[in-house]
Amino acid sequence: MTDQSNGYYNSEDPELGQEQPLVQHLVELRSRILRCLVAVLIAFACLFYFANDIYSFISEPLRSILPEGSSMIATEITQTFFTPFKLTVVAAIFLAIPYILHQVWGFIAPGLYQHEQKLAIPLLASSVVLFYLGIAFAYYVVFPLLFNFFTTIGPEDVSVMPDIHSYLSIVLKLFFAFGIAFEIPIATVLLIWSGMSSVDSLRKKRPYIIVGCFVIGMLLTPPDIFSQSLLAIPMWLLFEAGVLMGGIVARRKPT
Repeated sequence: MTDQSNGYYNSEDPELGQEQPLVQHLVELRSRILRCLVAVLIAFACLFYFANDIYSFISEPLRSILPEGSSMIATEITQTFFTPFKLTVVAAIFLAIPYILHQVWGFIAPGLYQHEQKLAIPLLASSVVLFYLGIAFAYYVVFPLLFNFFTTIGPEDVSVMPDIHSYLSIVLKLFFAFGIAFEIPIATVLLIWSGMSSVDSLRKKRPYIIVGCFVIGMLLTPPDIFSQSLLAIPMWLLFEAGVLMGGIVARRKPT
């Protein structure tokens, strides 16, 4: 038999003693996933009333540079509802990211050593900040440059009237691309700290990293060198920042 009150198991029942910890972890995982879903639903409920205002804010970089007499259009009747609805769902997820990462931390923290926890906490906090910085960089820097380029390069006799659904697809793709790209310093620090790579090794691979940044930029952005460069160059600079921070962490790592 087992004594489940103190978490110890009788060696006479090895099968139960092996399965019960796994069940406990699965129950805890389910509980934390449900909490994350509830957090997203609460955020969505708070934002849904402002769905059209959120879309107006997101579309401002494009609407502000449209030629006089042009406007955004909806090619399907349902788009006027589902497009802001989709944006609000994504905004709710983005807003709930700190809580989601808090739940992730609560699940994995018991399995970490103390010195690993000391490193993980600032890395998690930094990852949230960097993700939001990536989105802000895309909105305030990339969007005005990118949309101004595309709306002025076309023929003069063609009216620019973007579809609201197509615009949202491009915007969300760029938000995700820049949000993930700004996590490069975190990934670089983890590679160095875990011993999977070293500062010298990463520096020697710099030419391949630069080429890789442009390949990723090509895959995650519209098919033009201008928008690809707007993603690839920050990715390279973030990699250099990650190598610099990784060197500092490596020197302070306990031996």
